[in-house]
Amino acid sequence: PDAGPGPAWQSKCPWGAPSTTSISCSLADVMSEQLAKELQLEEENAAFPEVVAAAEGPFITGENIDTSSDLMLAQMLQMEFDREYDAQLRREEKKINGDSKVSISFENYRKVHPYDSDSSEDEVDWQDTRHDPYRADKPTTTPRRGFIGKGKDITTKHDEVVCGRKNTARMENFAPEFQVGDGIGMDLKLSNQVFNALKQHAYSEERRSARLHEKKEHSTAEKAVDPKTRLLLYKMVNSGMLETITGCISTGKESVVFHAYGGKSATEDKVIPPECAIKVFKTTLNEFKNRDKYIKDDYRFKDRFSKLNPRKIIRMWAEKEMHNLTRMQNAGIPCPQVVILKKHVLVMSFIGQDQVPAPKLKDVTLSNEDMKKAYYQILNMMQQLYRECNLVHADLSEYNMLWHDGKVWLIDVSQSVEPTHPHGLEFLFRDCRNVSQFFQKGGVAEALNERELFNAVSGLNITADNEVDFQAEIEALEKMNEDHVQNHGKKLSTFSSDGDPPIYDE
Repeated sequence: PDAGPGPAWQSKCPWGAPSTTSISCSLADVMSEQLAKELQLEEENAAFPEVVAAAEGPFITGENIDTSSDLMLAQMLQMEFDREYDAQLRREEKKINGDSKVSISFENYRKVHPYDSDSSEDEVDWQDTRHDPYRADKPTTTPRRGFIGKGKDITTKHDEVVCGRKNTARMENFAPEFQVGDGIGMDLKLSNQVFNALKQHAYSEERRSARLHEKKEHSTAEKAVDPKTRLLLYKMVNSGMLETITGCISTGKESVVFHAYGGKSATEDKVIPPECAIKVFKTTLNEFKNRDKYIKDDYRFKDRFSKLNPRKIIRMWAEKEMHNLTRMQNAGIPCPQVVILKKHVLVMSFIGQDQVPAPKLKDVTLSNEDMKKAYYQILNMMQQLYRECNLVHADLSEYNMLWHDGKVWLIDVSQSVEPTHPHGLEFLFRDCRNVSQFFQKGGVAEALNERELFNAVSGLNITADNEVDFQAEIEALEKMNEDHVQNHGKKLSTFSSDGDPPIYDE
């Protein structure tokens, strides 16, 4: 830096005095309207060179215009303002559109009067105007007397056009959820048949929506529970019986199963397993309406069964599974251990380890030795279930048998009935068919067919050459037992058997 009288940093200070001096301007030049107008015209010409400013109309410069009236002066001033406003809109259109193929129009915002408009009717689309071609130009109204006109031109309230327009207007009274589209704003004419069909559909949709909302509030969903069930689960966790509920492990048509870690019991004699399975029976009634045959003829629940209150049936299903599991547990059959029952929520021991449920028999691949071992174990369990527990599973298949710790476990016994049930032997024969077919396909050569397996489990010596005669004898035995119950009033079996059934062992 050049040496000076002061330090070098003073010459570079941003707050220092500017090196150049500005040209002073008088106040008269700043306040001059003519100068401001010239500057504005220069900016407009630079921005829009092709657009010509609004021409001075003959409203102010005309010699024959009478300016003595204040109203005429106001109209001329308003017209001049509208011209300037429209010119500004044209400049905005030019600036925004440019060379684009898609252009916009400010036609609806222009204030020029119709007789002074520069735009032709051909250039204006009907969508840019306020005229709606779908709306009736002169809507006809029916007077109180019910008709208009005279003679041949009379129009009554039953006229097709009048009724059609009334029906269109009545669609506004439909429920808000019912979408009527843009039909109300159009000159539509709905016939009475179409309007009645739409009205009935709107009412049925409203009722269906209300039913779905009620079902959502008072029933369990696929992997969720209703507020009442959540309250029951919360009470179990809050009381310390369950430590935590981890999540859903299985879903079905009748129930949802959750996994939970066990806590501490309030009583010392009851031990809660470390891992529990919570079976929540769905409170939707569609599935249980078709399965009442499993419970209405069971003498344990026959007096309590009522179709008038189907929600109680669901609690009876949970109670029935608890009683059946208790019988099986006392007989030593591998099955879940019952912990507690609260309404339609059944807490059992968890068959599995570390939140991983034991696989179903249909999903596990067993060796020949394990498959043979599983077959004889199931055969022995079916005999124990029939003799000691006095039960028939009624839904026994590879879907309701788990493979855990090298043995088979039975689950889902809510539909199990006693052999004296009017259809008990039929259910047993169906179980025998499912078990026999599964193990025969699995390569167990020692697997009996369904008729031999039925005789081995029940001890009944039914000799029939074919399956039709075999089932006919089963139905005859059930009919005999039903007649005996009606005559003597006791649920005792009249099946004749040749002693205890043989026990098959490996």
